[in-house]
Amino acid sequence: MYFHATAVAVGGRGVLILGPSGSGKSSLALALLAHGAELICDDGVWLDGLDLTRPDGAPDLIEARGVGLLHAGPICPRAPLSLVVDLDRAETDRLPPRRLVHIHNQKVELILAAGQVTLAPTLIHLLRYGRADL
Repeated sequence: MYFHATAVAVGGRGVLILGPSGSGKSSLALALLAHGAELICDDGVWLDGLDLTRPDGAPDLIEARGVGLLHAGPICPRAPLSLVVDLDRAETDRLPPRRLVHIHNQKVELILAAGQVTLAPTLIHLLRYGRADL
């Protein structure tokens, strides 16, 4: 399945960033790269089973709106999907319940993130240490 999306890997865990054009997919990916993530692909990625996979021949570049195309640094060609970030929908709860999306009969954590400008460090921390479910 092909997604018009951006994907990165944090510690070998794949993050699929969804949203309409101009929603900040590449900007969030750049912020995650600055925190040590590796780019899988900007602006298009395959979901093969539950693995995010870089398309053949995809450039090792990422778009920086208002700056241009940048070399992405380290590239991760494939990573298991661990988290979906939806930049089209805003989270309304201060402390939301764990949200899940079903993909290929598996449950994957979902973060609703439209308008969250400081999301990158939160996602890095979530992927490294997990969520406290009280």
